[in-house]
Amino acid sequence: MTHRYSVGIDLGTTHCVLSYTDLQDEQEKVTVMPIAQMTAPGTVESLPQLGSFVYQPHEHEMSPDTQTLPWTDTPEALVGAIARQLGSKTPLRLIASAKSWLCHGGVNRREAFLPAGSPEEVEKISPLRATELYLDHIKCAWNHQFPEHPLEQQDVTITIPASFDPAARDLTAEAAKNRHLNQLTLLEEPQAALYSWIHVNEADWRDQVTVGDVVLVIDIGGGTTDLSLVEVKAQDGNLILERVAVGEHILLGGDNMDLALAYRLKMKLSEEGKDLQPWQIQAVTHACRDAKEALLNDPALQSVPIVVPSRGSKLLGSTLKTELTQDEIRQTLVDGFFPAVPVSDHPRQRNRGALTQMGLPYAQDAGITRHIAAFLSRQAETPDLGQAMPFGGIPGLSSESTPAFIQPTAILLNGGVLKSDLLTTRLVETINCWLSDAGAEPVRELRGIDLDLAVSQGAAYYGVVRQGTGVRIRGGLASSYYVGIESAMPAIPGMAPPLEAMCVAPFGMEEGASVHMDNKEFGLVIGQPVHFQFFGSTIRKDDQAGSHLDSWADDELLELPEIQVTLDATQNRKNGEIVPVTLASKVTEIGTLCLEAIATDNGQKWHVEFDVREG
Repeated sequence: MTHRYSVGIDLGTTHCVLSYTDLQDEQEKVTVMPIAQMTAPGTVESLPQLGSFVYQPHEHEMSPDTQTLPWTDTPEALVGAIARQLGSKTPLRLIASAKSWLCHGGVNRREAFLPAGSPEEVEKISPLRATELYLDHIKCAWNHQFPEHPLEQQDVTITIPASFDPAARDLTAEAAKNRHLNQLTLLEEPQAALYSWIHVNEADWRDQVTVGDVVLVIDIGGGTTDLSLVEVKAQDGNLILERVAVGEHILLGGDNMDLALAYRLKMKLSEEGKDLQPWQIQAVTHACRDAKEALLNDPALQSVPIVVPSRGSKLLGSTLKTELTQDEIRQTLVDGFFPAVPVSDHPRQRNRGALTQMGLPYAQDAGITRHIAAFLSRQAETPDLGQAMPFGGIPGLSSESTPAFIQPTAILLNGGVLKSDLLTTRLVETINCWLSDAGAEPVRELRGIDLDLAVSQGAAYYGVVRQGTGVRIRGGLASSYYVGIESAMPAIPGMAPPLEAMCVAPFGMEEGASVHMDNKEFGLVIGQPVHFQFFGSTIRKDDQAGSHLDSWADDELLELPEIQVTLDATQNRKNGEIVPVTLASKVTEIGTLCLEAIATDNGQKWHVEFDVREG
């Protein structure tokens, strides 16, 4: 099929954006499409961003004639600006951070439980369903504007965090396919931001970087902090870009900042003898999001009033009012989330309580600069990266007076949080202090992208690159993946059999590539419930498919959610039979990972899906 448009969709935690480029346009212009959405009951406007919010209204809250969109009189859900507006007043009916829930392996992401913690009378939907609703609204808005070129027939690239595990990638792809977006590619958000930078600086980007440069991409959005390293190399006399490292999945971003500000106001009101209920804290959190953006974008603005909704109880009397000030923003966000720490200061882990509420697995340490320090320090063990770096006694590593860490030579910032000069200045100053202590030059800042829109713009441009035009960033899988293998040993009281691991997909394995690990035969239990244990590693980049590990350090492999499945007993096989198999893996064209077990006697195959059919 010939596509007319390359469409990039940024499914952000707090906003969604759609950009496109006409593949018949030789100038390769990337355009952001304003998305029509309700901004108030009965009011429709077209905005550059669609808020990633769903609101579940009370049955009598809005009349049907106030819910009309240009393409329908009966929308499936209230999505976007209207959801954010109504949800700020009644947060128990607002679904937010669905993207964070979609990648949370500790919950059933197909189960309807959002809004989390809301009363029984509020209709619930699943994280997967919320993602589908965002995509459906975007698709309808596109098809209304381009009726002759429906989105289902275009080349669509959807962006995801680089740190998404295989299950989260598959669920994102499934949400798109459930909305008939089958011409689909998944692209890591930091790479998309870098593609946007290349496109904006197309005439001279090669003059801004050189062979040996390592670009640190820091993407801080509403829900996550995403870290990547991209190395500049030479091939056949031309500059090429290769993504060489990806950070862990860090649930830390603008949402955390809003909550921190809300609790600061809670303490301020408490000192005045005014206590807030949990539902009021949720409302204040949404109000703090708007106030934070206003104060960060306008340093001359000294304060923003905050109205705390009240249900008219005797305790509260009338509606409470307070304010968020510039000083509170600086103390809470700059010092709390971007502390000026040495590179040896890494995230602090506290002992967890035995019981905890079922919620998102937010990062325990709010210090983003500590997470960046830990990421650069872990990557110092990567020998091929070290070869590329020109500083210190050992190439790429720091001097004897400071701990070893990879020293980036350039930095690209992305994400709505970093629109603030206040936060950006502290972040860059802290990284430059690390480099100065190591005797290295300050990083060069790569500029020119729109921090809110760059990811979708880069995704649209990526479609042009895949047509054979422009520079492609080499990446592949962002982690190495391993399957757990139970050791065969006699039973020992009180001791489970040791777990070993085999690499089934190495770091950097490209889309469309496959490997068959026929050097080792295993026994596969079919016809009865079994579980597969998988691990990922962003550190062990030298392991090849089939590499066997009988031990590893605690921080080398990250345990992924267990997959429980019953593999069908077919072709005259019996339930409970142990079939001798070898393993094969493939990275699909859209970037998801598949694992197959292949019977050695007759070639029968069992497909193990990473996105477990939970429940």
